[in-house]
Amino acid sequence: MTRYKIIVNPRSGGGTGARSVPQIVALLTKYNLDFDIDVTEHSGHATSLAEIAAKAGYDVVVAAGGDGTSNEVINGLMAAREASVPVPAMGTLCVGRGNDFAHAVGIPANLEAGCRTLAENRRRCVDMGRVSGGLYPQGRYFGNCVGVGFDAIGTIEVAKLPRLGGFLSFFIAVLKTIFLYHKAPTVKVAYDGETLTQPALMVSIMNGTRLGGGFIMAPDAKPDDGVFDLCMARAVSRARIFTLVPHFLRGTQASQAPITMGKAARISITAVEGVLPAQTDGEILCIDGRNLEIELLPRQLEIVSAVSELRQ
Repeated sequence: MTRYKIIVNPRSGGGTGARSVPQIVALLTKYNLDFDIDVTEHSGHATSLAEIAAKAGYDVVVAAGGDGTSNEVINGLMAAREASVPVPAMGTLCVGRGNDFAHAVGIPANLEAGCRTLAENRRRCVDMGRVSGGLYPQGRYFGNCVGVGFDAIGTIEVAKLPRLGGFLSFFIAVLKTIFLYHKAPTVKVAYDGETLTQPALMVSIMNGTRLGGGFIMAPDAKPDDGVFDLCMARAVSRARIFTLVPHFLRGTQASQAPITMGKAARISITAVEGVLPAQTDGEILCIDGRNLEIELLPRQLEIVSAVSELRQ
């Protein structure tokens, strides 16, 4: 019988994680799953719990939280892989403020539908990313994105806001960041034989399609196609940023002159002038970094997903 380890971040979604535990227990019991639950106690705890669960032989390790919790579980499972431990499949239950990784890999946002997806236990194998630099010179794994510039500052602003609903919080943070982030660094982005040097409002390296619950950074991205999708915006005026926001909501920003799109499996980002604020899956990588190296690792984790077919 499949054994599930559920790792709950009680602080996800402003306490939604903690409040969701009785419902998670009831739903998984209804589906007759063999599971037990651990509740995280501090930042980074989900990483160690996921690695321990892999070493204990669980078949599926489930992140119950938002993107930060999923990122920690990813890093725990990848640490187990590095230790030559058989890696369990990963599941996600969406009880956080942002659930962009879950969206990318085909996991429902609704908690009941998410529990049903775990019970159906269909699998797909997806790519992972690894970013080195900033606070993580040794490297950190990610499932959805690395963002440099505007969206990193936006991530910091989101953390300051009360829970207003995931997308609304991110939207308010974007509006605040338009006025806060006014001196963009000049960066050199090298990617698969191409080089772009410019004052950069934002550089987004996407394995999934969206950020902030509704900003479509890479409408054509697939989490199992062996490449990242890049969305790079040169520095523009505040007024121009306002006109770009609706395009990011629709995923039509490629039609706009300040935007350069691309695809690559390896990316190097260097600050030529200024510094690099950066985030990955909603977790801060650095505020004043100088260089980031990002690589794609094909088909690293099995995901329990409502979308089970693999790309050929």
